[in-house]
Amino acid sequence: EGLVLPQTIVFSPEKICMDWQQRQRPGAGLFNLGNTCYINVILQCLTYTPPLANYLLSYEHSQSCQQQGFCMMCTMEAHVRRVLSSSASAILPGAVLRDLKFIGEDFEYGRQENAYEFLRCTLSAMHRACLSQGHDLDVSSQETTIVHQIFGGSMKYRVTCMSCQAAVDSYKAFLDVSLDIRAASSLTTVLEDCVTPKQLDQKECFRCSKCKKKAAASKKATVHHAPKVLTLCLERADQRTGTKISKFVEYPEYLDLRPYMSDTAGEPLLCSLYAIVVHSGDTCLEGHFLCYTKASNGLWYKMDDESVDNCDIHTVLGQQAYLLFYAR
Repeated sequence: EGLVLPQTIVFSPEKICMDWQQRQRPGAGLFNLGNTCYINVILQCLTYTPPLANYLLSYEHSQSCQQQGFCMMCTMEAHVRRVLSSSASAILPGAVLRDLKFIGEDFEYGRQENAYEFLRCTLSAMHRACLSQGHDLDVSSQETTIVHQIFGGSMKYRVTCMSCQAAVDSYKAFLDVSLDIRAASSLTTVLEDCVTPKQLDQKECFRCSKCKKKAAASKKATVHHAPKVLTLCLERADQRTGTKISKFVEYPEYLDLRPYMSDTAGEPLLCSLYAIVVHSGDTCLEGHFLCYTKASNGLWYKMDDESVDNCDIHTVLGQQAYLLFYAR
């Protein structure tokens, strides 16, 4: 299908377990040392990502890790174990704060940063840690680490010549999907718009390889391979004005990905919401991040730095969400 198959599988997808191996009350909250809420929300959302938590709690990475110095996987493993086993109401994510520069070189301790950027840098650092054994792997093989096996999917982009209907496909791997919500009232309308063919403007003039001439063309994006955990960012910074988009965008507890797939035939691809990140504040450059996560006991909790409080699904679905985490 135009996709290059990996020569080596770094981590077998068969080893991933999507259901919690142990059920318990939620773990500790996280202290805020001044503008560290963006770190806390991502650490909490990842802690309550079942397939990732199961892997980290198994010690599988640290038992074989050869990394000298900083390793994001070992750091996350220690953090998740500590959060879930602590009898304290809150702990300090000290190791993460100490090694912030290794996670993302642009992060500055004490400065308010963006939670979405921190998520991307954290997943990237964990992915690099899985490749630290020094193997020279092809790109497709590199995309078989546990990070990609859990969070990774691929998009298919089809450009169709409007003159002769010839189609050219290209593919791109992703760990998260960023969505433009300016014209949307719900997540489903955003996703429907994404998979609707768009005519390419004249500047992107398309030269058709079949009819050998410049022609009008349309482009359509679909999810080609669905990730086990789908992470969506509802873009709340208006790129043109720089202002924050503060409207409510409806999102479901259960999302069927099938209508947005390259192959729309077949069984529904149901995903269940298990965490969201919310930004409160008038502008994107300041304010506060908090999150809502579903613990292994199946109950929802509002996690606002050191406080962890019970809440219900109606509260969760009524938020002005910034990041949404869905698990297959």
